Amino acid sequence: MSTAPFVVSLPTESWVRALGPVDGVEVVVWDGSSPAPEPAPRLVVPDYVATPDLSTLPVGTEVVQLLTIGFDGVAEQLPPGVRLCNATGVHETSTAELAVGLAILALRGLGEDVRSMARGEWKPSRRTSLADRRVLVLGWGGVGRAVATRLAPFECAVTAVGTRSRVQDGVEVHADSELPQLLPEHDVVVLACPLTARTRSLVGPEFLAAMPDGALLVSVARGPVVDTAALVAELRTGRLLAALDVTDPEPLPGDHELWSLPGVVVTPHVGGNSTAFRPRMVALLRRQLELLLAGQEPVNVVASS
Repeated sequence: MSTAPFVVSLPTESWVRALGPVDGVEVVVWDGSSPAPEPAPRLVVPDYVATPDLSTLPVGTEVVQLLTIGFDGVAEQLPPGVRLCNATGVHETSTAELAVGLAILALRGLGEDVRSMARGEWKPSRRTSLADRRVLVLGWGGVGRAVATRLAPFECAVTAVGTRSRVQDGVEVHADSELPQLLPEHDVVVLACPLTARTRSLVGPEFLAAMPDGALLVSVARGPVVDTAALVAELRTGRLLAALDVTDPEPLPGDHELWSLPGVVVTPHVGGNSTAFRPRMVALLRRQLELLLAGQEPVNVVASS
């Protein structure tokens, strides 16, 4: 058996410090843009925000571990023989927390209250509660289920929607083909689905027109799930509200209309970027290393070339 260390590359020194020493593992810093270290890292962890071109991974790389749940556009870059793992189990809690926070912020008009505070204005008014709202959660993966769990104490009626109809853990999940019938019956729609060919521009003119007057769209999915031009056109009328952690394009340009439309809240794609992120990610990295060092399959494999 080889006694050579198992080389792992992390994107920054701060990640190296967070991971700490691991027996049998040599940890190096590599951002993916500079020349690859030698010997080639068997496990590569790309940067959280700027994922490098993975098509040029050095020979000998076996696993790429993303710091994100989403992997759209990444799997297609993998060289032969490389497995791609995502960060399932790391971001769901924080992302669901933000989704519920955005819903409360938008429904209760807290954004306007903050602006009134800056002006020194006292402007009480009756606002819409999250309690008793009918909430449709589109995407019944880890994030969608986490959103629903956190909505339950707020006394909402939650409807689950996925790609196909089924009963999962006692929950009736509707197929997305039922959306035309379901949307008019719901006050809030939370987008928690991955970006795929099926979901790209899913939220377009027909989808938005089916939402009832005064309904709220919350997105913690991916920006291109929403047809931005269609959403802007609908929001101009004042008929709907929107709370978006993701946009298309990203970053959202400073002169984009979404910043100034009434009834809109925008946050800069920070759903999973909380204090919960790093310790949970470190725990996942340590688990992956334990499995790989034991010659076992890593968890969260989402693609293999």
